[in-house]
Amino acid sequence: MRRLLISSAAVLAVCAAAPVVLAEGASAPAAATADSQTEDARLNAFFEQAYQARIALSPQAMTALGLKTDYDKLDDVSDAASARSLALQEAQLAQMKAEFDPARLSVQSRLSWRLFEYGVEQARLSNRWRDWNFQFAANGNPTTGLPVFMINNHRIGSVADAEAYVARLNEAERYMGQVADTLKARAARGVVSPRFVFEPSIENTRAVIAGAPFDGGADNPVWADFQKKVGALDADQVTKDRLLASGRAALTGPYKRGYDTVLAALDQVRPMADSDAGVWRLPDGEAYYNARLQLSTTTDLTAEQIHQIGLEEVARIQAEMEVVKAKVGFTGSLQDFFAFLKTDPRFQYPNTPEGKEQYLTDARAFIAQVMAVAPQWFSNLPKAALEVRAVEPFREATASIAFYNSPAPDGSRPGIYYVNLSDMTQVLKPQIEGISYHEGAPGHHFQIAYAQEIEGLPRFRRFGGYGAYAEGWGLYAEQLGKEMGFYQDPYSDFGRLSTELWRAVRLVTDTGLHAKRWSREQAMDYFRRNSLLSERDIQKEVERYITNPGQATSYKIGELKIEELRAKAEAALGDRFDIKDYHAVVLGSGSVPLDVLEDQVNAWIAAGGGKPTL
Repeated sequence: MRRLLISSAAVLAVCAAAPVVLAEGASAPAAATADSQTEDARLNAFFEQAYQARIALSPQAMTALGLKTDYDKLDDVSDAASARSLALQEAQLAQMKAEFDPARLSVQSRLSWRLFEYGVEQARLSNRWRDWNFQFAANGNPTTGLPVFMINNHRIGSVADAEAYVARLNEAERYMGQVADTLKARAARGVVSPRFVFEPSIENTRAVIAGAPFDGGADNPVWADFQKKVGALDADQVTKDRLLASGRAALTGPYKRGYDTVLAALDQVRPMADSDAGVWRLPDGEAYYNARLQLSTTTDLTAEQIHQIGLEEVARIQAEMEVVKAKVGFTGSLQDFFAFLKTDPRFQYPNTPEGKEQYLTDARAFIAQVMAVAPQWFSNLPKAALEVRAVEPFREATASIAFYNSPAPDGSRPGIYYVNLSDMTQVLKPQIEGISYHEGAPGHHFQIAYAQEIEGLPRFRRFGGYGAYAEGWGLYAEQLGKEMGFYQDPYSDFGRLSTELWRAVRLVTDTGLHAKRWSREQAMDYFRRNSLLSERDIQKEVERYITNPGQATSYKIGELKIEELRAKAEAALGDRFDIKDYHAVVLGSGSVPLDVLEDQVNAWIAAGGGKPTL
C-alpha cells in the first residue's frame, strides 16, 4: 500500500479523455496553433492558481510539499472544513467552464481539463459518503498520523521553525478535539468502527503520549525529535533552553489534553461497536460500497464482476505455483507447501533486533540491484532518493505490512519504503523481494517520485493520485522484476507468485466481506486456504479490508489493465515495440484513471510506437 499526498483535484476517478500521446516525429495536431498555445498557458496559470487555493486550505499539505506557509498550524478536519473544500472545487470548476473553451486547447490541455472536471465530480461522490468512513481503521488513524507527520515533515532550520513546531503541538488540542467530535457524531448516525479496531487504536493512542516528558520512561518519539532538531540549530543555549521548555509545556499541556479527549471519545463509542462485519451493516451500506469500488478502481465494474475476476486469477496463479513447487521437488499439496514455507526456520528471520536489521539490509540490496539495471528498462528515472525504514514502534499495531511515503519535491525528504517488523516470526523471506520491488523500485518510487518531477504538468496532476493506477503499477513492478532477471531463487520466485496471489485473493475477500456478507472469519479462512500469508498478516489484511472497503481491489484491477495494454502494444507493434517507450507512455502523464491510460497507450500504438512526446 502507498501513502502519498493526494490533491482533492485528482481524487480516484473514472475519466474518459482524448488520447494525448504522440510518437516522436509525428505531426502535431492542428489544434496546436499559436492560439491554442496561448490558451494552454492561460489554462495552466488557472490550474496553478486553483492548486494554490486548494493547498492553502491544508497547512499540512503545504508542509509535505516543502512549503513553510502556515507552518505553525495543523489542518482543520471538521465537517465545515470539508464543505468549504468542496465548495472551492465547485467554484473553480464553474470558473474554468466559463473562461475556457476546450476547442481552443491542445490535446494535452484538454486532458488536463477533463481530469480537473472529473476530479470535482468524484470529489462530490467522495464527499457524499464522507460520514461513512471509519476514522479509526485497522491500518492507521489520526492519532498516530500526527506524530509521524511532525517527525518526517516538519523541518527546523531556524528559531522560527522551532516555534512553529511548538505551535503545532499546541494546535493538537483543537485538532484532536475535532477528531473526537467527528467520531461521536458518526457513531450517533450508526457509523461505528468494527470491534477489533478499538483495542489497538486505544493502545496506539496511549503510546503517543507515553515516555518522557509525559512520564519517567524513555523519550517519547516526538520529544526526542524536537530535542534533536533544536539541538542542531545555530542558536545560543539560552534560546535552545527556551524552545525546549516551551516544547515540553506544549506536549504535557495542550498536546496531551488533545489525546486525552480522543481517548475519552473512543471509550464512549467503544460500547456501541457490536459487529466485525463489512459495511453492508451500515445505513445505505450497499450504495456506499458501490461508490467505494468506483473510487478505488476507476471503473464501473460491479462487486460480482470483481469477485469473479478474483476467482479466475486465484486459479491461474495457483496453477503457476504448482510448476514452481514441482521444480523444487516438493511432493505434497499446494496447501502443504504453504505450511512448509510458513514454518520452516530457513524462511524466517530471527525475531531479534539483528533479524530486523537483516531484513532491512536485504530489502536495500533488492532495491540496489534494480537501480543498477533500471536504465535498460526506463528512459527517465526519479531524481529523489529512496530509503528503506522500519515502522516506528509506537504505530506498529495499526500500521500496514509495508507502504511507501512520497518524497518532498524540494529534496528535503526522500521517498521512504516502510516495513512493519513488529513480529519477525510472521515475516516470510520468500516474499521480501517482490514487496521491495512493489513499494520501492521499480514500483511506487519510480512512479510517484517521478510523477512529482515531470515538468510541464499542472501540479494537481503531478501530486494527484488514482489508486488503481498507482497500485496497479506497484503490482506490475513485481512481475517486471522477473523480466529484469531477478528472483533467481525459485523460493523467491514462488514468493513473487504468492504476493500476486495475495492481491487476487483481495478481490475475492473484499467483495465477499462487503457484497456477499462474508464474516471476518470466512474471509480469513479463504486466505488461509488460498495464500501464503502468515496468520498475523491474514488478520491484518482482512481487518484492513473491513475498515477500508474497496481499496484493496485497486491493485489487481490496475495491474491487469497495464498488462493487457502492454500485450496489445506488443502484438500491434511487433519489432517496433520498445519496453522503455512503453514505460514512458505509462508513466509520462502522471497518475491517471485506467480509461485515460488506455487512451494514452492506444494513441501511441496508432502513431506507430517510438519514443513518446508529451
